[in-house]
Amino acid sequence: MSQVVDHLAELTGYRDRDVLDVTLVGALREMLHPRAVAIYRCVGDAGAERWLTRARQRHDEAAASADPLWTELDTLPPASAHPLREQCWRMGQVYAELDAVTTTCFPMSTDREVAGVLEIETDQPLSRESQQLVAGILKVYRNFLGLLDYSERDTLTGLLNRKTFDDAFLRSAAVLAPGSGTPMEGEERRHRSGAQSWLGVIDIDLFKSVNDNYGHLIGDEVLLLLSRLMRGCFRLHDQLYRFGGEEFVVLLRARSDADCGAAFERLRQTVQGYAFPQVGRITVSVGYTRLRAGDSPAGAFERADKAVYHAKQTGRNRVESHQALVDRGVFADDLRESDVELF
Repeated sequence: MSQVVDHLAELTGYRDRDVLDVTLVGALREMLHPRAVAIYRCVGDAGAERWLTRARQRHDEAAASADPLWTELDTLPPASAHPLREQCWRMGQVYAELDAVTTTCFPMSTDREVAGVLEIETDQPLSRESQQLVAGILKVYRNFLGLLDYSERDTLTGLLNRKTFDDAFLRSAAVLAPGSGTPMEGEERRHRSGAQSWLGVIDIDLFKSVNDNYGHLIGDEVLLLLSRLMRGCFRLHDQLYRFGGEEFVVLLRARSDADCGAAFERLRQTVQGYAFPQVGRITVSVGYTRLRAGDSPAGAFERADKAVYHAKQTGRNRVESHQALVDRGVFADDLRESDVELF
């Protein structure tokens, strides 16, 4: 019992979801001594779901491995390639397959959905007691994730909230800073691929008129539906935030200004073409900027926000690049390496 308590204490001691999954896998490995234990998340559009490995560790491995969050979806195995895992995920029930190695899959639920599967490979079928132990630990895991969601996510849209933005921004910008030390393996891979970090600000055009004409309940529905459109337009590893009111922020990786602009243009066109109940058509204005070495969250946000302001001043329903506006001489850029204000 003391071993279980110790592992639960370790599990709930982290606020990083990646570390949380690795800790869960390591704890079950030590308690059950399986051949392997892994957490898989189902990602992708409906009908084309794929398995992303969140954490996986074999009995003879010292550390867990995982797929990078920026992995291209088409390189991941399709959900149908693992029928037992897929059945567990779709039905939300425990399933086991007895063969030379017994595979037992447990659904991993959040308050909104079954988001993934815990898969355990053992020489013998898991005992009833072991299954109850795993189920109990997964309940603690689910409750803890619920607490993290409550503190980190906007209650209306489910997107990340503003108070989580600074830490995520600084992690994205840290690898750009000279003398920041050796980047993690994943960061090295991203730099080799030529990807850079970008920040975009999205603002709903004339949103006040939506609230004035239809009421705040309909306005909230517009915000909720827009957040769903954003999830569909951006990739798994892009970080989506609601900053309050009708203002949203995205942190993403892209190879170039043009690629980044294309991602936001896809969202703009999607929103423009969507029929919002009762309201009809709405549009968004977008401004974006590349993260610089030494950037502060406020400095990068200010550049993107300037681009949004220009988009609204020149007709709305537009996507504007801060750098492109500087190149056209619309406004100057002092090229500060750090936007930290001392006074």
